[in-house]
Amino acid sequence: MTDVTDADTERLHELGYAQELHRGMGTFSNFAISFSIISILAGAITTFSLGMLAGGPRMILIGWPIVGLMALAVGASMGEICSAYPTAGGLYYWSAKLARKNGAMWAWFTGWFNLVGQIGVIASVDFALANYFLYSLKLLGWDSLRATKYTVFVTYLLMLTIHGIMNTYGVKLVKFFGDISVWWHVVGVAIIVVALLAAGKNRTGTTGLFDFKNSTGWSFPGSGLYVGLIGLLLAQYTITGFDASAHVSEETTGAATSAPKAIVRSIYISAIAAFVMNLAMLIAIPKGKYDEIAAGGILAGGLVFTASLVGFLGKFLVIISTVGQFFCGMASVTANSRMIYAFSRDNGLPGSKYWHRINPKTRTPTNSLWLGVVLSMLAGLLTLIQTRKAFPVAFFALTGMCVVGLYISYVIPVFLRLRNPDFTQGPWNLGKRSKFIGWVSVIWVAIIGVVFFCPFFVPWNKWETANLTGPVILLIATVVGLTWISARKWFKGPKVQGTKEELQAIERELAALGG
Repeated sequence: MTDVTDADTERLHELGYAQELHRGMGTFSNFAISFSIISILAGAITTFSLGMLAGGPRMILIGWPIVGLMALAVGASMGEICSAYPTAGGLYYWSAKLARKNGAMWAWFTGWFNLVGQIGVIASVDFALANYFLYSLKLLGWDSLRATKYTVFVTYLLMLTIHGIMNTYGVKLVKFFGDISVWWHVVGVAIIVVALLAAGKNRTGTTGLFDFKNSTGWSFPGSGLYVGLIGLLLAQYTITGFDASAHVSEETTGAATSAPKAIVRSIYISAIAAFVMNLAMLIAIPKGKYDEIAAGGILAGGLVFTASLVGFLGKFLVIISTVGQFFCGMASVTANSRMIYAFSRDNGLPGSKYWHRINPKTRTPTNSLWLGVVLSMLAGLLTLIQTRKAFPVAFFALTGMCVVGLYISYVIPVFLRLRNPDFTQGPWNLGKRSKFIGWVSVIWVAIIGVVFFCPFFVPWNKWETANLTGPVILLIATVVGLTWISARKWFKGPKVQGTKEELQAIERELAALGG
């Protein structure tokens, strides 16, 4: 073991845990996980239609710098805490340690909101991937497989299963594809931007780039602001999942600095690249095609490519996006499995003893990753019971669930850190700016939490157009709250696995079994 790895293991022992997972990721690979989950080839393309309908070009372009800066504030505040507590439990662990009282309760709610948000990420990403996969097949001439809600759902299950299998074979495979994913996103976005700007036909040019569009049906006084805030979901949904760098910190060398740096870098690089790509997409929309493309729902981003580019080039851009979404789904399953593993390690889930088990051959939490896959499959059932022709409203319920669930779990430990004068900063910190940036993060999450509970479209009270984010989150919060009445008797928050000698014995046993 290197000196850095020894120091990582020693710090993990101080936090109360054995080095059960294989510490084989470097700084770049840790960054790759969060960057792949943010995935502008996924979020910035699959929710492009919402931006087109709610605010139009003006809000799409304004949204990226606004949301990018606010997400950077949240991520930097999280990174500072991650530096102090580099453990796979991440957010729920931080809440338990930072709470001045009722630490187990704060950990319970943080952990469950984080789990719900991560399931929303996996479900929304792989559901969009299923749509783009079938669309890619159609573009390549496979017209016999029609994209109905049933074929999409079966494809969705297939993608989830593939991602589960890939993660089963260990961190080395995930690391390999994660590293490829970074370059796929960087080169892929560059190809998309250059192709759209150089080869697009009938382009609108700069005309209309600052137009405000409202196709949501809302028309009350002040509705422009309301609609514009809804349009921020395009950027806000995309820039989520960066907590993954914390969840794989026990598999990362130099985690106390590598993980927080990865969180911050993944956010600002993604925000800048997404702004440039969406700008190119807006410029490339053919004249007279805006409304038609906006009505394309999840496929609107792909329709921009095929409508603006002649021949195979447009199809190729769709394929680039589809592969990027595939990498995003894979990384999302990785992060979720580590969160479930850590939460179960501290007895935070029913059947925790089973979900906490480590595969001794791969040193990965195989059971927890398949639990996440199954939960995501169940979440996807929402897409079967609520649809709208050419515009699956249930998909946006999943994205809203992702944003609200994750950002609530992000900001709880930040809020607790602001109220804890005894917090000791790690090697990566914000210095004197820490509290100001922290309060900005708390206020921003409060704002988006309200906005994304609000109805998106008129009529708001019809099943086909209702925003299910609020009801779903409130239902889950109620269930989690009620179960806490019982859970407080047995869930005590993060627990120490043993003395240093006992932790080393656990590590030797895993090594002897082939880890």
